[in-house]
Amino acid sequence: MRKLLILFTLIFALAATNAAHAEKWELDKAHTEVKFKVRHLLTDVWGEFTEYDASVIYDPENPSRSEVEVTVDVSSIDTGVEKRDKHLRSEHFFHVEKYPKMTFASKKVERVARQRHQITGDLTIRGVTREIVLNVGGPSAPIEFMGTTKVSAHAEATVNRTEFGLIWNRTLETGGLLVGEEVTIVIDAELNKVQKDEN
Repeated sequence: MRKLLILFTLIFALAATNAAHAEKWELDKAHTEVKFKVRHLLTDVWGEFTEYDASVIYDPENPSRSEVEVTVDVSSIDTGVEKRDKHLRSEHFFHVEKYPKMTFASKKVERVARQRHQITGDLTIRGVTREIVLNVGGPSAPIEFMGTTKVSAHAEATVNRTEFGLIWNRTLETGGLLVGEEVTIVIDAELNKVQKDEN
């Protein structure tokens, strides 16, 4: 009986230690950008989403226990040209009236090098879900600023937009396509550590 009690004590102690290492972080939206890049005719066009939210649980001792969830308000798309943004919100592309949100939910987090991770997860656009891999630089070493612990991270992934139902295009006289099918997603994030009494 005494051995069984010791075993349970060790299990609970280990669980408590692991939980202590898992840290909750929130985005500092004033210093975070969710951007994308796609080829248009001869140049790359950049755009961003200005309304989004994220939940990040990071365990520096065991990254595989980390979790990332992101929700984006697709109607907040901004490429700097209102006419183009209106087209992107239409049924030809994101169809925001029917599919107002784009989401990402991690399934696996792996450390591949010092301050480099890969996050495998499900990206859902227009009701279609595909598995993608985010290549992450970071998180950086934490710093203290005005009483808040901060880190930064840079994440990129490349997806084929047609796999999510964004198939609109035009064929050029030369035989090419007006809009590229590959889209590069770029996230530059600054995160604040959530104090335990705020969880």
